[in-house]
Amino acid sequence: MKATKLLTTASIGALLFGFAAASQAANWRYAHEEYEGDVQDVFAYAFKDYIEENSDHSVQVFRFGELGESEDIMDQTLSGILQFVNQSPGFTGALIPSAQIFFIPYLMPTDTETVLEFFEESKAINEMFPEIYAEHGLELLKMYPEGEMVVTTDEPVSSPEDFNNKKIRVMTNPLLSETYDAFGATPTPLPWGEVYGGLQTGIIDGQENPIFWIESGGLYEVSPHLTFTSHGWFTTAMMANKDFFDGLPEEDQQLIRDAADAAYDHTIEHIRGLAEESLDKIMEACDECTVTRLDEEQIQAFKERAPQVEEAFLEMTDETGAKLLEQFKEDLEAVSNDSD
Repeated sequence: MKATKLLTTASIGALLFGFAAASQAANWRYAHEEYEGDVQDVFAYAFKDYIEENSDHSVQVFRFGELGESEDIMDQTLSGILQFVNQSPGFTGALIPSAQIFFIPYLMPTDTETVLEFFEESKAINEMFPEIYAEHGLELLKMYPEGEMVVTTDEPVSSPEDFNNKKIRVMTNPLLSETYDAFGATPTPLPWGEVYGGLQTGIIDGQENPIFWIESGGLYEVSPHLTFTSHGWFTTAMMANKDFFDGLPEEDQQLIRDAADAAYDHTIEHIRGLAEESLDKIMEACDECTVTRLDEEQIQAFKERAPQVEEAFLEMTDETGAKLLEQFKEDLEAVSNDSD
């Protein structure tokens, strides 16, 4: 009788321990803006793998379209339906105006190593932006570059005059509209899901994206003339709902930070050489595609129009934007001096 009682007590104890362990394990939901195998997807799955290999938690990843457009997944994150979201400042700019700084043309360099050093060392990226995002209910875990921006159009472009009367699709971002207005085009905001059809039917005449996205989305099929304008890099950010993150035990917060660091390192290795590989695929698949790389004189014609975009950024943002821009320039100067 005593042995039976001890066994029962032990069994109950083991069962309760099992329930406690199970209650501590969570399934976290994470949405991003791209397709299978694209850069944000690579980051998300590297994050997921680290979490699941180093804890009892699991991560469920949702790709573009599975939960709606970019605005939808941000709304779901802010409301707590999603725990994590990966979204570019191109869409976050409506919520966080200072995030639009990445769309000031010719502010960022375009050579890969300088860009990567900037993201690693920048005070603006690693100290100022987390505080700015926190004010909007988001825990900024990583900002990272995806690739140089490339413009695709229905005809070759090599000067601002070539953009006259061209309807260029932009993300729903006021400063990006300002950029293409400065370049001489007619900026046309469209959600991503409408871009391919818009190019195909002539609703829009062109768009901009990193080259891997132009390849994976098949945009070159309906917008075959590619122009490297050297005006910037596509940047994205991985964030958590701040209330969710702040409510976690310290060990889970550190786990998430470590997972974001591991995903960043993995993704940076992934993007090395990705642009060249993607362009090769495009040129192999497309006989009518052309590639124009602007020379210094041609780039200068676009650069001369950039100051009005910077002025618009300062008008759209408060003192925070001015301080951020000043720090950006200091950080960029530091990495440029390092590369000299």
